[in-house]
Amino acid sequence: MIAPVSTQTPPSWQEQLWQRLHHHWLLKTIGITTSISAFMVLYIALQKYPQYPVTVMPRTALDAMVPFVPWAWLPYVSLWLYIGFAPGLLYLRGEMPRYVAATLLLAASGSAIFFFLPTDVPAAPIDWSPWPVLVFLNAADAGGNACPSLHVGFSLLTVIWIAWLLRRVSAPGWVRGVNIGWCALIVWSTLAIRQHVALDVLAGASLGAVMALLPLTVWPRRHSVRRIDRVAACRDH
Repeated sequence: MIAPVSTQTPPSWQEQLWQRLHHHWLLKTIGITTSISAFMVLYIALQKYPQYPVTVMPRTALDAMVPFVPWAWLPYVSLWLYIGFAPGLLYLRGEMPRYVAATLLLAASGSAIFFFLPTDVPAAPIDWSPWPVLVFLNAADAGGNACPSLHVGFSLLTVIWIAWLLRRVSAPGWVRGVNIGWCALIVWSTLAIRQHVALDVLAGASLGAVMALLPLTVWPRRHSVRRIDRVAACRDH
């Protein structure tokens, strides 16, 4: 007997993303907010109370190539929105544990470097007074914990995980381009408003990329990709 052919249309990439975003959204929102808050407490403590001599990072020729752009604070602060998209689009089973492992690896390795090898950003010869937002930003996010830049590190981790997700839902090229472009703007902004120097950015990008890829490539996978997506989607209904 020939089995009937299914005529059900597979969900579009938009529907898949919405399904993922809706999956345990409240639990994920609480988890994301709590995790970021807890990390910032540790980050600020390491910044304000260094236990070893602080090294001022040098400027390079690459730093001289990036002009000061006051409005770059907008993409800079957008990191706090951007990093929420990756965990917000994950299913709790099969995917979230690997993402959590990646973020913990990045946070732990970065914090260890900040503790044992504290660094600072060299003072920029800029009058900040015409830009109150930058005055506030410089006071709230001081120059400590410079290298590696975890602002850049978490941007790279996020762009890699979102790219992985977009491939799984077969999102079009322009959506993937927006993801890459947003990350690039955040990385550029760290130099454009003088929150970091090029060496901080390179170190942060390298660390973030390695920690993002480790759970994606090394973590044992007991279930196929399709099975994880199917089971998680069914549980959401």
